[in-house]
Amino acid sequence: MQKSKNIQSMVVTAIFAAIIILLSFTPLGLVPVGPINATTIHIPVIIGGILLGPKRGAFLGFVFGLASLIHSTVAPTILGFIFSPFVPVIGTNHGSWLAVIIAIVPRVIIGVVPAYIFKGLGRIFGQQKQTLSLALTGFIASFMDTIMVMGLIEVLFRHQYAQALGQTLQHIDQFILGIVFTNGLAEGVLAAVVTAVVTGLLMKIVQQANR
Repeated sequence: MQKSKNIQSMVVTAIFAAIIILLSFTPLGLVPVGPINATTIHIPVIIGGILLGPKRGAFLGFVFGLASLIHSTVAPTILGFIFSPFVPVIGTNHGSWLAVIIAIVPRVIIGVVPAYIFKGLGRIFGQQKQTLSLALTGFIASFMDTIMVMGLIEVLFRHQYAQALGQTLQHIDQFILGIVFTNGLAEGVLAAVVTAVVTGLLMKIVQQANR
């Protein structure tokens, strides 16, 4: 029985990893929300973290981060140096390995924390409000991802980020905060809805299969 569960968990992990890769390299990873684009790539990481636990969630987060690094390398933009050490930092002819931190670390963390957030919220709200716990978990984990990524950009590439966007150093802090509270909130709401609906449905399927 335990071996069967492990195999099932591995298969589900592989499916989530495939979804993450698909979203990372296709337009499906971005959803227009008003005047901005909200990414959906982190949502399978969050859902996987809830369903599969922190270890497999961390693996899915690593897949997300690695896919982000590869995509920024093979299809670089003016901000590609933030996520890939192989893209020259603006104003130089070489990349920075600090980009690996931004690409990988926040994504691994959002694979780890959802299981604990959901468990904690379950104790607060109870099983009767599972949908609310799932939605809040999705929102919190998503917003954490935005804060961590933008915070690391502020710390590691503040000057280069401002230069790439044509912003002054005096205004770059407000610009970053603006992204956190526009893209971040939009992505958080989207993650909340999808996490609540999809995870709730998958939990019901698993429960019925185990009867």
